[in-house]
Amino acid sequence: MEEKSLRITGANTNFFNKITKTITKILIPTKIGINGMKITIKRNSLLKAYENYQNDTENYNSEELEKKYDEAYTVYLETLDKYVMDSIYNKVKNNTASEFERDALSRYYEVTSLKEKEYMDYKYRKQKYLIELDKENIENIAKEKVQERYNKFYIDKMDSLYKSILKNYSIKLADTTNIYDSTKEWVYVKIFYTLEEYIQNILSLKIRIGNNEEFKEILNDYNKFETFTVGKLDTRDNIEKNMILLGISRKLFTHSIPLIVAEQCYEKLLKDARTLVQDTKMATKREKAYSMLMNLIEDYHVRLLSTKVYWESMNERDYYKKIWDKYKEISKLKEVNFEEYIKQKEILFIRNDIRKIKNDKMDYSKIITYYRRKLIDYGVIRELKDNYKSLGKYRGNIKKEDKVVA
Repeated sequence: MEEKSLRITGANTNFFNKITKTITKILIPTKIGINGMKITIKRNSLLKAYENYQNDTENYNSEELEKKYDEAYTVYLETLDKYVMDSIYNKVKNNTASEFERDALSRYYEVTSLKEKEYMDYKYRKQKYLIELDKENIENIAKEKVQERYNKFYIDKMDSLYKSILKNYSIKLADTTNIYDSTKEWVYVKIFYTLEEYIQNILSLKIRIGNNEEFKEILNDYNKFETFTVGKLDTRDNIEKNMILLGISRKLFTHSIPLIVAEQCYEKLLKDARTLVQDTKMATKREKAYSMLMNLIEDYHVRLLSTKVYWESMNERDYYKKIWDKYKEISKLKEVNFEEYIKQKEILFIRNDIRKIKNDKMDYSKIITYYRRKLIDYGVIRELKDNYKSLGKYRGNIKKEDKVVA
């Protein structure tokens, strides 16, 4: 009897489990529908509060309207968060989720995993994730008018979130107290990744729906960046792409990525570019890498050093001023004799870079040899047996005892 009873109980349990699963699958669409209605209501309240706050041109009720907007934004995010946990999680659990929903939950867990180790990153990225999730939903089901209203809020809020994320990374990069991650390679990666993400998702939307005149200063760089969004990129392509990202950031994120941090990012790219040139074996690829390095050095001088106000060393400032004056003088050749302009510009940058890296802790002997070969080709120095000898006004910058490395 006991065995029979156990068998019946087991059978009933399996039976009720099947019924429960079936009911759950039936109720999931209902729950999604309810959550969807809640999201629509909270979204409409948010957009109304946002528009009232933005339209308060007289600033009579600015504080009160801002408070209402912040409250509406908080409730809206809580509703979206509940939608992920109640609806998407249950659908994934019951194997009824679409590919989009499975990906959405995966990204949700990826963001929440930051909470314990990188709270500030988590704080901003979770907001960004939830807003992006709803935007994807709006693009699929909402009317065009709703999309237009939402895009204004979306761009404004995303600008704020991306600035906060980049500012957080900048603080980490500028912090010299963290000995355990002194190289901070991961921070550089995150900065470049975040800049790329912003340009692809937010700047592209701004350009698409806005007035191109507003972006005329960065439109050329944006078009260059677009060429790096297709196909597989090699190391040289990635360095060049990151150079463009940094250039755009000097216009869009001057406060979130202050000059001292941008300078560190440029130094990081220069280090990677020099290493690529001296490690590349094939002559044609090395020449392309060298050309990219020259562009990067010019970008660094024009976009950053020319705007630098504070210098730790007055000697460095005076030296750079001479380089900058020489660069401006050489630039006059551009319209007159383009080939001579390129030649003189390269000579200037090569000599300056040799000065910069010859006493560096990193072994740059191979690229210094490569640079000197370039100077020989340009007739700046000549080779006498095992020695280099300076010619004309370049005497003294290249030492006689510098050996040629074949």
